[in-house]
Amino acid sequence: MEDIRVASWNELNERLYEGSWEEPLARFRSNLAFRGLGDSSYDLKTGLIRLGGAAEKLEGHLIRNYRKYARRDSVPDDSMWNWVALAQHHGLPTRLIDWTFSPFVAMHFATVKLQDYNLDGVIWCVDFVKTNRLLPERFKTLLQEEGSNAFTVDMLKRVAGAFAEYDRVSPDEFVVFFEPPSLDDRIVNQFALFSMMSSPTARLDRWLEEHPELYKRLIIPAALKWEVRDKLDQANITERVLFPGLDGLSSWLKRYYTPKPRGRAGERRGGAWAKRREKRAACGIPLGCLTASFRFRNGS
Repeated sequence: MEDIRVASWNELNERLYEGSWEEPLARFRSNLAFRGLGDSSYDLKTGLIRLGGAAEKLEGHLIRNYRKYARRDSVPDDSMWNWVALAQHHGLPTRLIDWTFSPFVAMHFATVKLQDYNLDGVIWCVDFVKTNRLLPERFKTLLQEEGSNAFTVDMLKRVAGAFAEYDRVSPDEFVVFFEPPSLDDRIVNQFALFSMMSSPTARLDRWLEEHPELYKRLIIPAALKWEVRDKLDQANITERVLFPGLDGLSSWLKRYYTPKPRGRAGERRGGAWAKRREKRAACGIPLGCLTASFRFRNGS
């Protein structure tokens, strides 16, 4: 595993876009999937494994009952892939892991929890195009036929219609990266991507350790998190955008107006600056008292 500890906002951006130039296309098109976490020690266990117990026995019960009790019009069509994507999206423990095509969305999730600001954050970067080279032949053939680097649920349905069929494709572990259907604005705005291992008990992080050429981890020091967070807010990469609706709006405002504790890691400008920020946060008309560094108009 390659851990890269970045020292600045500029270095973080350079590292995230590193190697994105595609000579055949003459375009910058990254092949990386990103996952941001507020704690660099956090692993890549799936929600299903974290649930405890025998994951291989629990998975079928969870999805079957989710499918039974959910609204019949919750998914575009009645396929295992649509149901597991929907379930993951709404918090059910599954063998899927959330990723994004967007480096900035990954930065958001690495810096969104203020309670983690005393910890180093991390962005996992996995080359999903290279992981495709380790897929069973039937999956590689499908990608080649479609001229695609990532699967869709419709493509996956053509090679495996059920978990049991998917798990029997190969005795060797592999991972599939696929784009979920556009179930709602959250999935669209987060530029979402899912990974799914070939077994409910398989660990993606352990599989990656056997293939170190496929990934890297960018460590965001705790002292850098405030700067990254403030610049993301100015770029409008916030809960208001990534979680459209009143819940996302409330989460954004609560976080944005939480005063920065003095003496915490990341304090860069001394007490006077902190006092100005606290005074601004205490203003009774939130949107009207933002400084020029984060000014927007209603409806913009």
